[in-house]
Amino acid sequence: MKKFLKLLALATIFIIACTSVNLAAKANSNKEVKKMKKTVLIVIASKNFRDKELFDTKKSLEKNSINTVIASSTMNKALGVEGNLVQPDLLLKNADMNNYDAIAFIGGIGSKEYWDDPTAHAIAKKAYADGKIVAAICMAPVTLAKAGLLNGKKFNVWESEVETIKKLGGKFYPEPVVSDGNIVTGENADAALSFGQKIAELLK
Repeated sequence: MKKFLKLLALATIFIIACTSVNLAAKANSNKEVKKMKKTVLIVIASKNFRDKELFDTKKSLEKNSINTVIASSTMNKALGVEGNLVQPDLLLKNADMNNYDAIAFIGGIGSKEYWDDPTAHAIAKKAYADGKIVAAICMAPVTLAKAGLLNGKKFNVWESEVETIKKLGGKFYPEPVVSDGNIVTGENADAALSFGQKIAELLK
């Protein structure tokens, strides 16, 4: 009887140990799945970003099960041209592109804030060098052009800045959304849903 009880105790310990291992493995597996989910860093100006471009791009990406994180030059609420207030998730200067699969610059008159900004240029160039998607819409492609990323590349941009980017080596292409390698550019707010969809397609 004692021998039987001893064997029963050992069997119980073995079953508990196996269950714990399986639960741990399952937990680790879930962590890996979460880790594999794509994330796009969306950059908006501290004021006068184009609301529709942000919201439609974000909507399009999230519809494709892609995470979005909003960065700006301030942690204060950013003000869109249509009056929407958006709370950034982090400061652009603190963004580590190793944590993201793509970066997308939103346009609007406020996007001029990043045209000559060394931080924006460095992050965009880092993303491009690592083979990640680098995107910009409306007036924001000028930031990419001034970072040297549109030289020899097809692009579209808000009409007032076509010649600006041509002078920096870009090749104007009159489609609402243009992709060339891992660079995506969009013409204006009306193209924002397609802009987000193109980024999502390239990430897949």
